[in-house]
Amino acid sequence: MKNLIKVIAVIIGLALTAFIFLMLYVQTNWDRKYDSPYPDLKASTDSAAIARGKYLVYGPAHCASCHISLDDYEAMEAGEQVPLKGGEVFNLKIGVLTAINLTPDKETGIGNLTDGEIARAMRDAIGHDGRVLPPFMPFKLMTDEDVIAVLSFLRSQTPVSNKINKPEYTREGKWRLSTGSHQPRIIEGTPKKSIPREASVVYGEYLVNTVANCVGCHSVASIEYGVKEFEFGPLSGGVQFGGTNVNNYRFITPNLTPEKQTGIIANWGEEAFLARFKQGRIYENSPMPWGSFARMDEVDIRAIYRYLNSIPPIAHKIEKTVYGPGEEIPSF
Repeated sequence: MKNLIKVIAVIIGLALTAFIFLMLYVQTNWDRKYDSPYPDLKASTDSAAIARGKYLVYGPAHCASCHISLDDYEAMEAGEQVPLKGGEVFNLKIGVLTAINLTPDKETGIGNLTDGEIARAMRDAIGHDGRVLPPFMPFKLMTDEDVIAVLSFLRSQTPVSNKINKPEYTREGKWRLSTGSHQPRIIEGTPKKSIPREASVVYGEYLVNTVANCVGCHSVASIEYGVKEFEFGPLSGGVQFGGTNVNNYRFITPNLTPEKQTGIIANWGEEAFLARFKQGRIYENSPMPWGSFARMDEVDIRAIYRYLNSIPPIAHKIEKTVYGPGEEIPSF
């Protein structure tokens, strides 16, 4: 009996020692820094570049859906050019993260950052201080021309002073950061210099996968900074938004592939698709950035439609996309 107690005590001691060492490792390694080359891209004062950047930021790239104050959200959705002063708070499993101030204010915004630092943040998810950024921006393969356009517009704004809180990571978040499961974006491919802006499948693919990030929300996947392992196939829907609180509206993203039985737009015509985007928001809490997407021009919307109709059909039935308070969501 005494030997058994000794064995148990040794096991408990070893487990506690391992736990302490693990906690020390996490605490000393979660705030690690990374490095990668700065893209050799410079902001321009050309009016066409600034206009393109503004269009991307408030339109298909939907930067304005996150980098604004919640007080300005209604005005942004109505089409106003509200300042990109940041402030929206994201309560995630990895921590509490706040969208940064993207105006050129030198104290609280991007005024002291170089073009290369901003471009690297967009493409590689590495901040100016070397720390990894949240995986929200899918711009790794954004063309040089469009990155320059975004830089040009951001530099052209009026500075707004708005101090943003630093990220507050949870234990899970620090664990992921320390183990490298959250690391700079890894996506194969080399960004193109530019791409023709026409209602083509090629341009639609670029918008869906690189600019608007439709694939990010309409695909059930395990995602670690751009590395995706799709469970049902890309763009086949099934991602839940709205949490688990049955007292709130919750949403399931629909299947966007051209599968005739389960694809939501498989039997839509191009004009109907265009009209739906121009209609904008129907449900107040929908995670779809309708305020931004409603600003897209016809060329972009038609390109997206044509690309979605060119991809392989995937049978993935989504029973409903909107669940009201009290409704149970079936498991997939």
